[in-house]
Amino acid sequence: MDKRTHACGALRRDDIGSRVSLAGWVNNYRDHGGVIFIDLRDRTGLIQVVFHPDHPEIHALADRLRHEDVIAAAGECVPREAGLENPRLATGRVEVRADALEVLNKAATPPLTPEDAETAGEERRLRHRPLDLRRPAMQSMLATRHRTTKVVRDYFDELGFWEIETPFLCRSTPEGARDFLVPARLHPGRFYALPQSPQLFKQILMASGAEKYLQIVRCFRDEDPRADRQAEFTQLDMEMSFADTEDVIEATEGCMRRLWREILGVEVPAIPRMGYREAMERFGSDRPDLRYGMELVDVADIAAETDFKVFRNALGAGGAVKAIRVPGGAAMPRSQTDGLAEWVQQFGAGGLPVTKVDGGAFSTGIAKFLEPVREKMLARIGAEDGDLVCFGCDADPAVVTRVLGELRVRLAHERELVPKDSWQWVWIVDFPLVEWNAEQGRWDSLHHPFSAPHPDDEDELESDPGAVRSLAYDLVLNGSELGGGSIRIHRPQLQQRVLGLLGIGEQEAREQFGFLLDALAHGAPPHGGIALGLDRIVMHLLGTSNIRDVIAFPKTQTGADLMTGAPAEVTPGQLAELGLRLQETKPS
Repeated sequence: MDKRTHACGALRRDDIGSRVSLAGWVNNYRDHGGVIFIDLRDRTGLIQVVFHPDHPEIHALADRLRHEDVIAAAGECVPREAGLENPRLATGRVEVRADALEVLNKAATPPLTPEDAETAGEERRLRHRPLDLRRPAMQSMLATRHRTTKVVRDYFDELGFWEIETPFLCRSTPEGARDFLVPARLHPGRFYALPQSPQLFKQILMASGAEKYLQIVRCFRDEDPRADRQAEFTQLDMEMSFADTEDVIEATEGCMRRLWREILGVEVPAIPRMGYREAMERFGSDRPDLRYGMELVDVADIAAETDFKVFRNALGAGGAVKAIRVPGGAAMPRSQTDGLAEWVQQFGAGGLPVTKVDGGAFSTGIAKFLEPVREKMLARIGAEDGDLVCFGCDADPAVVTRVLGELRVRLAHERELVPKDSWQWVWIVDFPLVEWNAEQGRWDSLHHPFSAPHPDDEDELESDPGAVRSLAYDLVLNGSELGGGSIRIHRPQLQQRVLGLLGIGEQEAREQFGFLLDALAHGAPPHGGIALGLDRIVMHLLGTSNIRDVIAFPKTQTGADLMTGAPAEVTPGQLAELGLRLQETKPS
């Protein structure tokens, strides 16, 4: 057989008359009056290969081909007959008239074909992932992911960044999520942890004089997977020395512009910034989706004039009353709005007061309580005929914000109010440094303990921690957080103060972070960086909302790998070698 000369998807009319040699998988088989047609597939696309009876041995071999057989074929590239061209294929104006054929691997009957996989359930596709990955859509995903990492590496290389690898076997440190632990055979009773991020190592690199660091790195968090999250994920990790917020944002925006331009042909404009508190007040989220309105409107002063006890009780307890307008929502039946009232309870709400607008007045729901303030309420909310108005009210203003923020997103998608092909970017800045954990009676970092407080707020670290802003920033696209970063603490005394605020005393700090504190004490420069989710970036580039669509070998919602059967049991000998013993669990 001739050596492979062309990819299947590469042949065009310019190749007519050339002898070509191809290899790939049998995508489809057809016998039309003794002439056999094969659609041959590789990662570049499809080409029609034709076997005529005037080559009896080759024709007989082709007659036995079926789905997913791996073959090599050679022959002349010829034009398709007039009227038989396929405009849906890039190669649809030509075909290969084969005079040579070799079966490289006769495939067993596949449990799934690339065509089946388009409609197959996700569990079936993940179990037979090698077959699923042969789909053109998945091949496109792999190619896009490759191009994304190449663009990123080239861009940061031009800026003078070095790609430096950091360890996977690390020390367990408190970073907000559970660690994956790895027993250390040579150190009985001790454990490594897989890194949730390279945060401490990249700060050490800044203290080591590397100045500009980049890594496309795998990270691990033992938490429940979601549609946009996996227990193991890939991070675009960057850190810069002698840098401030503007430097990091400028470098990051430049990378996003390069990616969207080269992969989608879309120009990313200058990205606006919004303060954390403004985002929470207007959108009920620190990752606001700016593609549609439905902003939260404070109506507490007007609600106080009504006789509605739910409003008055919330306000009397120092709470809040806010509303959102749902365009066209008046068409929703009561059964649906009642369902929303039950749904919001998971976010701490007691219920969901609603009303509809009809003929310039409120109707149904709590309309009678709003009649005395009808004109003021309609004007404040901007409600029009046909709208639904949903109210959030609670003694805890944070509950109101969370409830309406979640409701806003759900209704915008259900009511198809989200514009298509729209890119709305925003930087969220001025985050609080810490937030109060009422359940455990302590302050927690909003990002992580190594983010620097705003210089103007340092004096309030001990006296009013909740008022201290951090030099942190998150990049949000269409309501999805692509990643976040901060300017780091580079002075050991300030780092110790922040750790102390979080309840980590000097001795514990030395045990957990002594190596970092020493690095800071020995001349660490000012530095900052960002970590962006590569998986989420590719999700946006490909227009999918499921992270498993952009990872070659993802885990299920329960963290299982259906293809390999992981996690799996290990032998008693393996456990004994590690000094471990499984504890029997009693059946529930």
